[in-house]
Amino acid sequence: MSILILGSGQLARMMALASFPLGLQVRAVDVNTLEVVDPISKIVSEQTLTQAIDSAVAISVEFEHIPQDLLEKVNASGKLKPSIEAIMAGADRVKEKRLLSGLDIANCPYQVITHVEQLDAAVELLGEKLIIKASRDGYDGYGQWRLSATSELPALKAQLSSLDLVKVPLVIEKMLHFERELSLVGVRDGKGKVAYYPLAENLHHQGQLSVSVAPAPYVDEKLAEQAKTIFNKLAEELDYVGVLAVEFFQLGEQLLVNEIAPRVHNSGHWTMQGADTCQFENHIRAIAGLPLGSTEVTSPTAMINIVGCNDFSKELLSVAGTHLHWYDKTVRPKRKMGHLNICANSYAGLGEKLQSLTAYLPAQHFPLLEKEANRLICV
Repeated sequence: MSILILGSGQLARMMALASFPLGLQVRAVDVNTLEVVDPISKIVSEQTLTQAIDSAVAISVEFEHIPQDLLEKVNASGKLKPSIEAIMAGADRVKEKRLLSGLDIANCPYQVITHVEQLDAAVELLGEKLIIKASRDGYDGYGQWRLSATSELPALKAQLSSLDLVKVPLVIEKMLHFERELSLVGVRDGKGKVAYYPLAENLHHQGQLSVSVAPAPYVDEKLAEQAKTIFNKLAEELDYVGVLAVEFFQLGEQLLVNEIAPRVHNSGHWTMQGADTCQFENHIRAIAGLPLGSTEVTSPTAMINIVGCNDFSKELLSVAGTHLHWYDKTVRPKRKMGHLNICANSYAGLGEKLQSLTAYLPAQHFPLLEKEANRLICV
């Protein structure tokens, strides 16, 4: 059986690797050229896009920002999972906000603007500390701006004035003083059965995920159930099939949704070593109509993104419980080159292993590593 993935990057690659033991073959579509490729070797297939769509038992995506005409062509096959509505909600912050508001799911107070002069009213309503986000094509800190004081407003307006805000509106969010960022990765099959991984705690650097720790420490049953309830509302409304990630801000005992990702997610990479069945295999199982795998945690795990560098020693693999996943890409700033999963028997043990890794990972590329190691030792 063949699975087709729209997008041919590292997430398609990891889904392909998880599919082979199940007897499934994954092909990917380069969304820029529309060529069908092997997601591991990148060798271009002789298959046309139409042939690949026809031969696939299921079609999915590795990211939300799929060209509209391609998404509609694939959707017409009736094989797209998750649904086109779910993918479009993840790709467009305006649609996402309306989805959350319609389901009465708490999220950051916001305004949508289509002209820079509307920023003044947004400041009046939300305050002078704001996060400004492009409604489409923004990720990993791209397409985002900050306002810290009203005095910065003229310069910000000048910066945004060249953008076509009618075509791509801005979502203006109130800057909140949250305690931490968490995410829930879950999976739902075609019959509505759901399995959840535990909440992960995520640390960001310059708008990009740097470290995830799972299960997140200091999560009680009430907080975990709150996250699952929100996941269920979204999954049921979207008739969702596959892995869905929901990112949260924690303010006291309340979770506010930051954004949703209708796909396998960076904050779920820890599951490759830290859970009985990883997110990639469970996504394939769900869309292919196979029984879901257990999401039971096998050990506390930290995931470290390797961003914009390859100048580290592979002697880090001498630290017990360390697993390297390299994406085989050309180095450039802010590009995710790979990730590390580190497993231990306790949070303190995890912290000690992260501390050991600082000898092999240059601090300029891994700025949160030592601080997180010290924090986990004290959990």
